Amino acid sequence: MSQTMSQRQPPLSTRLPPLICGTATFNNQYNPDPYALPTTAIVHEALSLGVRAFDTSPYYGPAEHLLGSALNTPFVHQNFPRRDYFLLTKVGRLSGDEFDYSASWVRHSVQRSLERLHTDYLDAVYCHDVEFVSPAEVLTAVTELRKIRDETGVVKYVGISGYPVTILCELAEMVLEKTKEPLELVMSYANFTLQNTRLASIALPRLEDAGVGVVPNASVLGMGLLRRKGVPIGAHGDFHPSPTKLRAAIQAASAWSDAQDINDNQLEKVAIRWAFEHWLHDGASLGSSGDPASGIPWQRESIEKYGGTKFGVSVMGVSNVEELRETMRVWRGILDGLEDGEETAVDAGRGLDDRTWSLQRQRDVEVLARGIREKLGDWIDYTWSSPPPGFVNKRSAPAVPAPLLTPAATPDQLPNRAVVRESSGLQSMPQT
Repeated sequence: MSQTMSQRQPPLSTRLPPLICGTATFNNQYNPDPYALPTTAIVHEALSLGVRAFDTSPYYGPAEHLLGSALNTPFVHQNFPRRDYFLLTKVGRLSGDEFDYSASWVRHSVQRSLERLHTDYLDAVYCHDVEFVSPAEVLTAVTELRKIRDETGVVKYVGISGYPVTILCELAEMVLEKTKEPLELVMSYANFTLQNTRLASIALPRLEDAGVGVVPNASVLGMGLLRRKGVPIGAHGDFHPSPTKLRAAIQAASAWSDAQDINDNQLEKVAIRWAFEHWLHDGASLGSSGDPASGIPWQRESIEKYGGTKFGVSVMGVSNVEELRETMRVWRGILDGLEDGEETAVDAGRGLDDRTWSLQRQRDVEVLARGIREKLGDWIDYTWSSPPPGFVNKRSAPAVPAPLLTPAATPDQLPNRAVVRESSGLQSMPQT
């Protein structure tokens, strides 16, 4: 019996970098005009700082185009061979209320992502927001992605992503039962934060039992919930599903943190450091041992320098170069404070003082995080409904036939239906 691509290639947990640059912020959901963002500068700076993985999705508006354009430049071609960085994208989610997990759409979506990202292969592809479709549809999409993987090699690893951790666990278990092959990665967002740690307490044991390879933790600020200035407001207005009372509790906790006599006590700074640092340890059982981006110039690294075999994988999201540099400063501060981190801090040019600062910062963040969680009280581990009550997938709903034209009709009188699907770019695709 011939081996599948999954059996021939090394486990993802031995290759994926533990810090991934997400591009959900390259989207008008988070920013009023994503084209105004310095996306090329962000990507180039991320690579220069040692980041070796980028996560994106067709659902993130122009994100795939913007990321692909940033990577398709002389600077990247001359300094960063394609084999040196990971590209992770998704299939299945077209818009807020349209999903297509059919085999034909999966193939179309993969090909489109290859073109947008200017690459010959995708390191990993997720089925996006799996809670919005049926288990049978998820199985169809996973099967098709694996078929592409085994037949062409343009997809290397296959996984699923979504919000409700119990559904992610159920689907991972189903895929293993039905196909006898575990998922290679399962990503959740906003489920390992200062406010909610269900990804660790509920999901990790079940996903490990289901044979999942890697579990990345995305959106450590809970889609912007854990910020002093509140949830982000993009071109579509207030999209965040959190209830008003939770937002009020977050703001009260933020005010408490601001009042503490500790440097860098802003809610978002505490939340990012706490989630990165704790997931690095708590998520290690389903983490990875790829290049940790500790900052040693032009060197492929290993986490063995830190005395560990794997780190929990985190996805960061930034909207400008300053946010990226600050996030990397936090990440490297965490690495400097680890066992055997002293040597790496020196090799990276940061020195022993940075390690001393990191250890003190770790203690300060724990004090602030404990107080913030106490202020949140009953809102700890609260989750919102996904999909929301009454959700209907418009993609699978029967199309309404257009009315027949009368002899008196002229082109000027035709209903303006051509723009209905313009935003998703799917006008020529058949309905399923």
